[in-house]
Amino acid sequence: MMNCIAVDDEKLVLDLLVDNISKVPFLHLVGRCKNAMEAAAILHEQKVDLIFLDIQMPGLNGLKFVQSLKNPPMIIFVTAYREYALEGFDLDAVDYLLKPVSFERFLKACNKAYELFQLQQKPSSKDDQPGYFFVYVEYNQVKVTISEILYIEGMKDYVKIFLEGATKPVITKMSLKALEEKLSGYKFIRIHKSYLISADKVTAIKRDLVCIGDKELPVSETYKPQVDAVFS
Repeated sequence: MMNCIAVDDEKLVLDLLVDNISKVPFLHLVGRCKNAMEAAAILHEQKVDLIFLDIQMPGLNGLKFVQSLKNPPMIIFVTAYREYALEGFDLDAVDYLLKPVSFERFLKACNKAYELFQLQQKPSSKDDQPGYFFVYVEYNQVKVTISEILYIEGMKDYVKIFLEGATKPVITKMSLKALEEKLSGYKFIRIHKSYLISADKVTAIKRDLVCIGDKELPVSETYKPQVDAVFS
């Protein structure tokens, strides 16, 4: 069961949101709020897993509210303003719903949040890790199966994840360091400041290059010792 709160300054919209929440069996509403400050008070008092949050509200708007939280719960924005979508997803929102929201679309967002919630409840043991993770691609979450990763290329604030059998990489906003930490329980090796590879996918090594199929990737001096240690 997921504890959630609903936040909207319009009473009729808030009533509809609360009614929709009541129809979803895995949601437990622990508070309804007409502004961000009321929501902050509930977060201070009890555990909340998910917030349904309006953006345009008097005082502190929804975006600023999320930015103010040190460890925010999962967020589903429910708003009438399409122009805030990109900023909303930059805050790692689970979904972004445009008013008026059909119940079918609402339920789809809830199911997405519940799947993430279940992943978060998994034991932290490496043996119990699910073998996949989700990343944001534009306005959607895309499942990445770890065993299918060939290599990953870092590009400032983004990474390209190259997968077996895929015609193009998965591109998501994430640092290479963060992804390296996520994959720390698996056989991935940093070979360059811009490349992280799956050791199991390496087909050949040529001096300062690692080959994965017909792709040749550079090995920098910084990471050469650990590459030699793995493959020597």
